[in-house]
Amino acid sequence: MQSVKNAYETVVVFSLKNGEDAISDLVQKFKDLIEKNAVLDSCDEWGKRKLAYMINKEAEGYYVLFNFTCEPKFPAELDRIYKITDGILRSLIVKKEN
Repeated sequence: MQSVKNAYETVVVFSLKNGEDAISDLVQKFKDLIEKNAVLDSCDEWGKRKLAYMINKEAEGYYVLFNFTCEPKFPAELDRIYKITDGILRSLIVKKEN
């Protein structure tokens, strides 16, 4: 039986408070995590952008878009890790339509 694979995209907004080194470490951490559990199709760093509203007293964030293909269980685990990781202001995981 073949396992089901779905295409997803996730946007993560990293805090700028901890500096650029912390951001690049976090981006690499999530690249590695996704590559370990899924096929990373692309990683698009949008860079520093103004937020629509203040989050944790910050007006700007560092945006990164990951596109990946994986089994349906992984996005829930990825979301859990986002929530417990310091330095992440917001994250969103969306399943793409085939």
